[in-house]
This record gives sequence, structure tokens and C-alpha cells, in this order.
Amino acid sequence: MTTDQGQSRGAARPLSPHLQVYRFALTMAMSIAHRITGVGLYVGTILLAWWLVAAASDASSFATASAFMGSAFGRLILFGFTWALFHHMLGGVRHFIWDLGYGMDHPEREYLAQGTLAGGLILTLLVWFLAYVVR
Repeated sequence: MTTDQGQSRGAARPLSPHLQVYRFALTMAMSIAHRITGVGLYVGTILLAWWLVAAASDASSFATASAFMGSAFGRLILFGFTWALFHHMLGGVRHFIWDLGYGMDHPEREYLAQGTLAGGLILTLLVWFLAYVVR
């Protein structure tokens, strides 16, 4: 069976756009990073719950959790969790700005994406710097 244009029915279906059609943009990368940091926040929250349960349990459990969090690997995970938290938060602020109808045009979109990326890194470094200064 054919359509008006003389093509078979299967070939006349519209094709959905996919990654080969789009030009890679920073806003696309920030959208992907927003989803990844959302998953990272789940993992970090599980670690936070483990630490809180260990603190509420006994000294041995708390010592184990604290030893893990204080190790180089644990601190790397905590650093990543801190970055994921700030990056995801700023991504939410960026989407809120878009929901208000601002920042949708070309230069503003890129500035907001750059601000999300830079702001997440700067806030993470600031928090860790202050944590080590206070310590």
C-alpha cells in the first residue's frame, strides 16, 4: 500500500531527531550533567544515611563510617557529592529562570550554562576550602 507521495507506508513515517542531527552545545552537556548529578545525589544520600545510622548506633559503627569518609577515596566521593549538590542546585535555578521566561535566547542560554558549570565548581571549592580552614 502506498501514500499520496508514492512511498510505502513504513517509509512515510516521520523520523525523530537524534544525536546525529543536533550540534553539540554546552546547554546539552549541562542537561546531561544535571541528570547524572541527580543520580549522584541518590548515591550520596545513601552514604549520608549510612553515616547518620552509624552515628546513632554505636561507637564502632561510627568509627567505621568515619574511617571510610576520612579516607582518600571517601573524601573524593564527598567532594563529588558536594559538586553534584551545587551543580544540580544551580541547574534547578537555571531551569527556574527559564520557567519565568528569561534567558531563553542565544547568549543568555550559554551564559546560564557557563554559570551553572563555573558556579558549581566555585561553590564546591569554597565549601571545601572553608571546611579545611575551620578544621
